[in-house]
Parts: sequence; structure tokens; C-alpha cells
Amino acid sequence: MKVIKKILLVIISLIILILIIAAFVPKQYAVEREIEINKSKTEIFEYVKFLRNQDNYSVWAKRDPNMKKEFQGTDGTVGFVSAWDSDNKDVGKGEQEILSVVEGERIDFELRFIEPFEAKDLAYMVTESLSDSLTVVKWGFSGEISYPMNLMLLFMNMEEMLGGDLQNGLANLKGILED
Repeated sequence: MKVIKKILLVIISLIILILIIAAFVPKQYAVEREIEINKSKTEIFEYVKFLRNQDNYSVWAKRDPNMKKEFQGTDGTVGFVSAWDSDNKDVGKGEQEILSVVEGERIDFELRFIEPFEAKDLAYMVTESLSDSLTVVKWGFSGEISYPMNLMLLFMNMEEMLGGDLQNGLANLKGILED
């Protein structure tokens, strides 16, 4: 009986320790990548503001070319929703909605993941002119993992996990627009 009590005490102590550690781990994460593209800011923005075009450069869209897609609203405008459904666990099911558009400058959207896990994250694309024919495109992603699941951020490198996909997507975008 004493052994069982000691084991239970150790287990409870470990759980309490984990919960205390999780209280001090950040809940938010943000990742941003950028690339220079040899095109005017206007030309680039007119392409990236349409969520349907992400199928051409996003690495996530390319993971399952057969995923089911549905669209609601007018692409490139606030309220447009692009939904996806895939049997590929790396793609899953979800949707993204355009939240705001600053014409020629920035588009913000919300990503709502349904499967394989539920989450809401924010993403954006920004275009900044370096010259008449050279533009920096920034693609960013941010989110929050609630307590105590935020403890996973100690073991997950979001910069590494998302950053590579964002950079590859931007490289694909550059290839398309400079072609």
C-alpha cells in the first residue's frame, strides 16, 4: 500500500510540475519569411490577393493536388472563404477567410483548421517596393496554443516547421511571377 501511495505521489507531483512549467511557456508564436521578386509591387499584389492562386505556389496545396476545394464569395475581397478537405493527414481539413485587404499593400486572412486538429491562426502577405521592378514579399503566420498544451512549444520549433514551408512557397511564387 505504501508503494502505491508513493507512486501516486510521484505521478501527482510530476503533473503539478508540468502544469507549473506550462504556465511560464509562451502561448503565442509567429513566423515570417520574405523574398525579393523582380516584378512591380502592383503586379505581385494583384496575384497574391487571390487565395485561389495559392494553389499554384503554396507547398501545403501541392501536398495533395486531389484535395476537395470549395469557395465562397468574391476572391480577393474581404469575406472570401477558401475551404479544403484532404485525406492526407499533412493537409487535413480547414478553411481560410480574407479578413482585410489594404489594396496594393497587404492581405490578412484567418486560417481555421478542423482536422487533424482544431486551431485558428492568422496569416498575411505584404508587398513592399524596393524599386519600380523589384518587390519584397513577406508571408507571415501567427497563432496561439492554449495552456497547458503550450508546453508543446518547448519541443516544437515553429520557425523551423512553418518557416521552411513559407520560404518554399515564396520561392514557388517567385518562379511563377518571374517566368
